Amino acid sequence: MGEFKHLVVAKFKDEVVVEDIIKGMQDLASEIDTVKSFEWGQDLESHEMLRQGFTHSFLMAFNTKEDYTTFLAHPKHVEFSATFSTVIEKVILLDFPTVLAKPIKPSSETAEPTAA
Repeated sequence: MGEFKHLVVAKFKDEVVVEDIIKGMQDLASEIDTVKSFEWGQDLESHEMLRQGFTHSFLMAFNTKEDYTTFLAHPKHVEFSATFSTVIEKVILLDFPTVLAKPIKPSSETAEPTAA
């Protein structure tokens, strides 16, 4: 089995300072060793009808499902989750093993050729 991913798609309550929550998530990811990577984004392009009010996505990668399980039980995650649950209006969580359908090309293969 490949990596294990934890995806959170959220709509925050109106009064929430989202930057503070993102900072907390970044700190959490950097402090817990089982987190392989963390990335996030804010929707800027989707039509409201399609995004259904959701505005932010957060994706953490783990080497194994066991690493993810360790993350869930970590005291810092438990504490942050309690805070996170109070600031969201609605959320979708997906936890899944990945299936690599197309590998990322090394940057040297994607670079434009230079003229001689």
